[in-house]
Amino acid sequence: MTQDKIELTLDLRTIEGKAVKHLRKEGIIPAVIHDHGKDSILVQGEYQAVYKAYMHAGKHHPVAVKAGGKNYTAMIKTIDYDPKKHLVTHVVFGAVKANEKIEAEVPVHPHYAEGNELSPAERASLIVISNLTHVVVEATASTMPDALYYDAEKLVEVGDHITVADLEIPKDIEIKSEHEATIATVYEPSALAAANDAAGGDAEPGDEQAVDSDVTPENVEESTKGDEQRPGGKKEFEDKSQSQSPEKH
Repeated sequence: MTQDKIELTLDLRTIEGKAVKHLRKEGIIPAVIHDHGKDSILVQGEYQAVYKAYMHAGKHHPVAVKAGGKNYTAMIKTIDYDPKKHLVTHVVFGAVKANEKIEAEVPVHPHYAEGNELSPAERASLIVISNLTHVVVEATASTMPDALYYDAEKLVEVGDHITVADLEIPKDIEIKSEHEATIATVYEPSALAAANDAAGGDAEPGDEQAVDSDVTPENVEESTKGDEQRPGGKKEFEDKSQSQSPEKH
């Protein structure tokens, strides 16, 4: 776990709804801070500063946010992109307490023996397919790891695989993902080629990462507005909506 402190200064924001598109044209990202069920705090920040903080923090590292003369320890909950321009359009922060346990998606990486940059299987010209790149972890903001690792030296022969249960888990960290979920598997190159041919050979790397088809520049403002009207964050909103019966009008 890194001890690097990520800091970000934001300004309070008065512009809401579709009018925020003017902020984006000026290189400013609209954002919101959900603070433990209190009223949402509308904020904004210079694009490069916000983007840099996100690239360093992801959704698993706390960010020291200063806004409106107050200091917050916050996690990035959601981040919206313009699917055509590939630019960040909106960020939702969730304020957390120092001793509060939270859940976050933490990246998973292979760990090799000293001097190696590949697993034994890859050194033998086999292929290792990554099935899982992140796992859900529960920890306090101060103990949340930046990444979790597995021993890639165990990947030797075809069929060898690593599961979530094989991860190297630091103290005070709880894994919430299914322990039986497969992280990486060793395959024979010829078998993968045959499977690809059987599927028509149309698969391209990255196809599975396509953005949702209903996300368009026209409805970005609508989804942004919805997030900003949810005190305490999206999860709290959904929990409350499920526990209350519909009102008759």
